[in-house]
Amino acid sequence: MLLSVATYNIHKGVSHLRRPKMPELRDHLRALDADVVFLQEVRGTPSKVSKRSALSERVPQYEYLADAYWFTAYGKNAEAQRGHHGNALLSRYPIVYQENEDISAHWLEQRGLLHCVLNTGKAMPRLHCLNVHLGLFERWRRKQLAAMVARVEALIPPDEPLLIAGDFNDWHRKGHRYLCDALRATDVFSTTQGKPARTFPSFLPFLPLDRIYVRGLDVRSARIHYAQRSPRVSDHAALSAELEIIPCRSASG
Repeated sequence: MLLSVATYNIHKGVSHLRRPKMPELRDHLRALDADVVFLQEVRGTPSKVSKRSALSERVPQYEYLADAYWFTAYGKNAEAQRGHHGNALLSRYPIVYQENEDISAHWLEQRGLLHCVLNTGKAMPRLHCLNVHLGLFERWRRKQLAAMVARVEALIPPDEPLLIAGDFNDWHRKGHRYLCDALRATDVFSTTQGKPARTFPSFLPFLPLDRIYVRGLDVRSARIHYAQRSPRVSDHAALSAELEIIPCRSASG
């Protein structure tokens, strides 16, 4: 079974010039046409309460973006004066489990790991999805990656497929090597193109911050989305990949 996935840091729904871009962002996500979408920096509280405000300002951003296209899960990471924000998962498959783990390494940066399990259909294995946005400093990222590895080893059976995606802030790729070695995971762009994709800043990308890692899934293709309007929507480029899920052995035998 083929599965399309995408990851995108949406910059709280505003452009790099701080202009609201939620309708454009929703159109951009729909154009990706992904089965599973990992989102970071998503507002979990409405920005306005006026009944005359646009729908995108009266509901949480993940609800507005999911609309009738996807099931959704949200994990709060950080509190701010105007509300909270975190990671969100959009899925065309039912989300049968979700938990948000606090992996903050320091009080200055609140970070979370959103773990969801998807029911991908009869005779198909459960799909584990870990959505992350790691810290800006390498010492903090090491602790957060260690917490992620510990969670995978404790809660995810090795025969169930695993997706890890998000904004890793790992421009030196030290976390990349650690994650691949510790979990026997592969980065979809390293598989298809030999190295992680450059995604930041979206108008002239040179830093490989965003990743899609897989375990127990075959990588068919991977793509960076440098749409003309993407710099106006977020300061990150979106990534997508086409993967293949292998049916359960008991079902095929």
